[in-house]
Amino acid sequence: MNAGTHIHFTWIDWSVLFGYLLLTTWVGHRMRGRQAGIRDFFLGGRSLPWPAVSGSIIATEISGITFIGVPAMIFAMNGDFTYLQWAIGSIIGRLIVARYFIRVYYEQEIYSPYDYMGRRLGGRIKALTTVLFSLGAILGQSVRVLVAALPLRVVTGLDLEWCIAIIGAFAVLWTLMGGMRTVIWTDVMQFFLFVAGGLMALIWIIGSLGGGFAEFWETASRYSRLDLWDTRLRADLEFTLWVALLAVPFQNVSVFGVDQLNAQRMFCCRNAKAAAKALVWSCGGQLIALLMMMVGAALFVHYHNNPFTATEAVILFEGDDAATALASMENAPLLANKDGTEISNVRMPSPGTGDYVFPIWITTVLPVGLSGLVLAGIFAAAISSLDSILAALSQTTLSLFYHPERKSDAELEKLNLVIKAKLLVVFWGVVMTLFTLVLNYAREVQQLPILPLAFGMTAYTVGPLLGIMLCALVGEASRTGLVVGTCLSLLATLFLRMDVWVLVEAAGIDISWLAALPSYHLEDGATGSPRTTIATAWAWPAMTLLTFACGRLWPKRSETETAS
Repeated sequence: MNAGTHIHFTWIDWSVLFGYLLLTTWVGHRMRGRQAGIRDFFLGGRSLPWPAVSGSIIATEISGITFIGVPAMIFAMNGDFTYLQWAIGSIIGRLIVARYFIRVYYEQEIYSPYDYMGRRLGGRIKALTTVLFSLGAILGQSVRVLVAALPLRVVTGLDLEWCIAIIGAFAVLWTLMGGMRTVIWTDVMQFFLFVAGGLMALIWIIGSLGGGFAEFWETASRYSRLDLWDTRLRADLEFTLWVALLAVPFQNVSVFGVDQLNAQRMFCCRNAKAAAKALVWSCGGQLIALLMMMVGAALFVHYHNNPFTATEAVILFEGDDAATALASMENAPLLANKDGTEISNVRMPSPGTGDYVFPIWITTVLPVGLSGLVLAGIFAAAISSLDSILAALSQTTLSLFYHPERKSDAELEKLNLVIKAKLLVVFWGVVMTLFTLVLNYAREVQQLPILPLAFGMTAYTVGPLLGIMLCALVGEASRTGLVVGTCLSLLATLFLRMDVWVLVEAAGIDISWLAALPSYHLEDGATGSPRTTIATAWAWPAMTLLTFACGRLWPKRSETETAS
């Protein structure tokens, strides 16, 4: 972008922003505890209180996705509260993990769910699940880095590449300081900042309306922004009650029970009971999602009453000057309701540009100092998610080569694994930063809002990981069958989404043949591009069951399969 709202971001805002980040760094340093071995580095010595772990789970789950993507989703075309239906499936999934998964994890000294699956199903399965986790982590968590980099570019005017590098550098620093102990305690700080920032924004917007809360509620309701329930039976719809009840529980069981990003936090508790309490109480994080939906609806009412200014138009329409941007705005489509009726006062150039709305409001409307504090929440959200995944990737990679779950503390101490773990943190920090740049290119080509993109990225690995885990829990399974099921799941998901195909099309290769598949149709008739007909969420249960069925039904080898 050629211009930005950084002219509104004063030295006071910069002081608040970097002051908070430095304060968080100091707190993380003070709370790092002893780092005598990898048990301290990766599990916090299994001594952390469950309320802190619960707050860390919420902070990681929220991230910049909720702060930026959720308000943008409510603001944009056909935006409403139907996403909140997913809270039902999320709570169901967490209860299942708390009841059935955590107990088996605490029966033995292990560092990850993949250690457990390796013991039950063999070393090759541990390697497979570790690779799947790493793939999903790189895909999904890179989105969170991108989420925070976008508003950083808006307020600073820096190139996006520099913004991503700054976030990555802080994440590596926080992780290196004290491992999971530092990660969790800095996450607790982010949790409180999330709540304060969201409440501050909501109160400020509603307070600026002449009719106050009554006007907010009436306008948002009139334009269907507060609609909650969607019971339509259509395969292409993502946010429906049926998806919440039948698909989302699979995703959340996998995310909290099998994905090391969240499971690693529960391993830091003193015992299984404390870990279960931490996970159950993390259901309260859905209230933060509701808060940010309210912020999105309030932003819609604000810009409905106060159309974008020339400065804001420059950012949204990427103009060289205000006149060019305003001219572009005149030709942009109006936002619309579900029934197709247009909303006269709000124009947006494309769905993806809604991701800029909240950062624009923060830097142009909030007074000096407050904008720096709210933006600090966005940065801290992305950094806290990234440092968490760096710790998880470091642990799982290290475990592939050294198998710490098989060795005594004395044996581990001789291997100097803490040093190796920190080197892996740096390595994965570089990898995540580079992949985020690649992901941003794909996002700009697709012009998709961030929230569906983030959830879609997890579709590739959620099903296979959960399917393998279920096989480990119920007993013996065919290793060959699990590999076959995983490959089929990845291939099927590839043909349910457009991620790869959009890049293929951008390279000038014809992809119209996809329309012959039941999962695609041609947009705008025979001359359009292929688009999906099945919501990504349905891949979660489908691929879980496919992988599980292949593992259980594939013929077992006659010879004994060892766990090596």
